[in-house]
Amino acid sequence: ELDLVGVLHAFADPVRLAIVRRLAAEGECACGTFELGVSRSTLSHHFRTLRESGVTQVREVGTFRYSRLRRDDLDARFPGLLDSVLG
Repeated sequence: ELDLVGVLHAFADPVRLAIVRRLAAEGECACGTFELGVSRSTLSHHFRTLRESGVTQVREVGTFRYSRLRRDDLDARFPGLLDSVLG
């Protein structure tokens, strides 16, 4: 379930916000393709935070993990929030 506090916490970090912006622009992306100047373990932490807050959904294919925004769910629960954060 989407919780406003959890979603806002997920958007509060600049690295997570960069991930969200890229997913919004490109759609589904493989997690290993993000070069954001942080270690792999830190990047994994950020992806986990986004997933656990309900902002993203992950699809596993073999050893690859693909993330995508849950835009429809976010827009239904918090109309205009995602657009405000991305704008």
